[in-house]
Amino acid sequence: MKNRDNIIRYYKGTDNGALAARLIDLADSTDKGRPYAVSEFVLPGAVQIGETVSAHAATLVLRVNGGYEGAERVKLCFIRNDYEGPVDFGLTACRITWDARYRLLGHRDVLGALMSLGIDRGRFGDIIMHEDGAVILVDTKLLPYLQQNLEKIAMVSVTISEVPVASIPPRREKIKEIKTTVASLRLDAVVSSGFGISRTKAAEAIKGERVQVNWQPAKGASQEVGAGAVISLRGKGRMELAEVTGTSRKGRTGVLLRRYM
Repeated sequence: MKNRDNIIRYYKGTDNGALAARLIDLADSTDKGRPYAVSEFVLPGAVQIGETVSAHAATLVLRVNGGYEGAERVKLCFIRNDYEGPVDFGLTACRITWDARYRLLGHRDVLGALMSLGIDRGRFGDIIMHEDGAVILVDTKLLPYLQQNLEKIAMVSVTISEVPVASIPPRREKIKEIKTTVASLRLDAVVSSGFGISRTKAAEAIKGERVQVNWQPAKGASQEVGAGAVISLRGKGRMELAEVTGTSRKGRTGVLLRRYM
């Protein structure tokens, strides 16, 4: 692909150089007789990289699929624009159920159980929690392995069955809008206001690698963030810096934050 080195160099600045290289290789593989090529599950930030790669390949179009509307982790597919056949994303939904009395099991428990089996994070997508279980989007080839090897989560016996992907309803999130002012657009100031914690605790969370910006580890408390940035704090959720609204008379910066509850 032309401009390969330039694309990789650009995304190295956001610690995504390796991902950009993998996606370019995936796109290039369609020039070797493959009508399309599908990635592993990736974070939303990778979609922009995929769009950049697609824009530099005149013969390709990009499709994105996470299994349901509003999915966070998705698969990218580069498709030759002259191909009119079906596209298999290799994506399956499975339901994990357990005794409803064990309602303390959470997202972290399910994720930990999968990771403890040595499963690469790119082989499964969103984990959708329910009171008596969870639905997980997985690579189709992974399902038999899970059915044979995932017997317990946090010492609780579980059962695994395949469910239709089409049965998963769209993602519905409650959004709380916060209009406030911050001393500056430093990350620690925005995290403090958005998540309702002190600036000291915000800085500690950033130093402790519990904060991500656009699905990448935060670079530091002094990192500047702008409109459109998605900020997550482990244990608190995520929010979007939707808009920078101006400057107050006292020199503070007005912001509109959208916190996903």
